[in-house]
Amino acid sequence: QVRLVESGGGLVQPGGSLRLSCAAGRSAANPMGWYRQAPGKERELVAIFNRDRTIKYADSVKGRFTISRNSAATTVYLQMDNLKPEDTAVYYCLGLYGSQTFWGQGTQVTVSS
Repeated sequence: QVRLVESGGGLVQPGGSLRLSCAAGRSAANPMGWYRQAPGKERELVAIFNRDRTIKYADSVKGRFTISRNSAATTVYLQMDNLKPEDTAVYYCLGLYGSQTFWGQGTQVTVSS
């Protein structure tokens, strides 16, 4: 079992920024990244390091969100700028460890004035 621990969520006003972190204590392989799920909606991709090492962003976050990770691939980050109310969701990280994909428990991001 691998435990992914997310942090950095919270309440922010529109136009504000948050930085999410997800730490696992061991190196992950790709895919590694972030999904989100808003109330009443399906979980959707936000940003991810693909198996071929390319990075994919959802169209709705391009130019506002940036995914990164440390050199050991034990922690993945999501810098979120110019946040909008429609970004409100629970954000989940994931990583591939061996042949299994593990998910974090989720962190709530609420964008509201």
